Formats: sequence, C-alpha cells, structure tokens
Amino acid sequence: MSLGPLPSALLLPPVNLLLATAGGMALATLARRPYWRRAGRWLAGLALAGVLMLSLPIVADPLLAELETGLPARDGVAPGAIVILGGDMRQSAHGGWGLGALSLERVRAGAALARRTGLPILVSGGPLEPGAPSVAELMARSLAEDFSTPARWVEPDSADTWANAVDSTEMLRAAGIDAAWLVTHPWHMRRALIAFHHAGLPVRPDMSWQDKFLPSTLDELVPQPRALLVSYYALHEWIGCAAYALRAAL
Repeated sequence: MSLGPLPSALLLPPVNLLLATAGGMALATLARRPYWRRAGRWLAGLALAGVLMLSLPIVADPLLAELETGLPARDGVAPGAIVILGGDMRQSAHGGWGLGALSLERVRAGAALARRTGLPILVSGGPLEPGAPSVAELMARSLAEDFSTPARWVEPDSADTWANAVDSTEMLRAAGIDAAWLVTHPWHMRRALIAFHHAGLPVRPDMSWQDKFLPSTLDELVPQPRALLVSYYALHEWIGCAAYALRAAL
C-alpha cells in the first residue's frame, strides 16, 4: 500500500527536518525546565544542520548515485516484452490530464528501447488522483500519439511499485511471456528490481540512460534547492528499498 504524497512528504526531508526545527524552537521557548529548553535548542540546531547538509550537492549526488551503482545487468535474461513503470501526472489549466516529466522521460526511454528491440510494451500505473485517468492510460496515449509506438498491454490499477510488479507479472504470464526489460529511472530501478524479483518475473534493467555525475567542484559545497530535491528522491528510494526487502523476506 502506498503512503501517498502527503504522508511521504511529512516523513522525509526536508519537511520532517523543518517540522523538527519548529518543534525544537517551540520547546526551547515554551518549556519551563532548563533541561527541556536545552534539548529544544539541540533539536532545532541538529535539524537545521540536517537541512543544510542535504542541500549540498556533494552530499545529495552520492546518495542518488549509489542507488544506481552495482545493479545486476541480468545479461542472461531473454526479455519477451518491455515494462514501463508510471511516475507522475499533471493537470492542465483546462482540466485535462497529461503525463508529468518523470513519466514522460520513462515513456521516451521505453519507446527508444522498443525501436531497438522490436518488443511489445506493457505500461503500468494506476490513477494518482480521485477521478483522474490512470498513469498507464496516459502513457499508452503518449506512446501512440507522440512516439508512434503503441502499447500492447495497459495495467491501470497498481498504486505503487510493488503492485506494478505483481500486476505486470500476471499480465505477461497470461500472455506467455516469462521475462521482460524494465524501464524506469535509474534511481528507482533498485527498488523496482526487488519488487519484480519477489513477483517472480525475471527482468533486465534498461540502464541506457543512467545518470552521469560530474566530478566534485567548489560549487558542490554551496547549498542548492536542486540538491534538496535530489536528497528527497534518494532517501525516499533508500527507505523504500529497505521496506521492500523486509516485505519480501516476510
């Protein structure tokens, strides 16, 4: 079961650290005992230091890069299809729904892989908002209209990566396909591989668009909003990997 965007945002940096900062400042101001006032100042200081650290590219980029390092190539897997996992979606000013930037990047990568391999595509992803179409339906439309590469299967119900794996595996098994290419962002691939391994479908990760991290410079020591976003994605995935590994072991 997916936590959803609001609980995830509250539980992950920088929001959880900012909440801890506010709580520490309130404790330092309102507490009657000196011990609790000191504890509040320490809490606020440590939380602010955490925000500062995660806003440094020299911290954020390695957190993300390590997610993409050491993934199994699975060269022995003989894929019979391509699975593209959904990401985000957006609503236009006129009320229509379209793919977000993350989903569109995955669709583009999947279409390129389909042209290279000639394999059929399965798109996977349920709706992210009440009353909205599924991400899979939007991906299928984009593949057909924008990339002239129709999807053969549309899996429109899964709420998270775990369900992506389970539902996609069922659809491909029913079609007689025993292995597939897996297309998602490189930083999301580790968690997706755990889910597909547990679902029982051998998948070969498409790492043709792996991120390139430049050598560190002095700019890496300057706090940047981009680094906070990178840290959020990285920590979300590391926590998700641990949760999925535990779930698979139970």
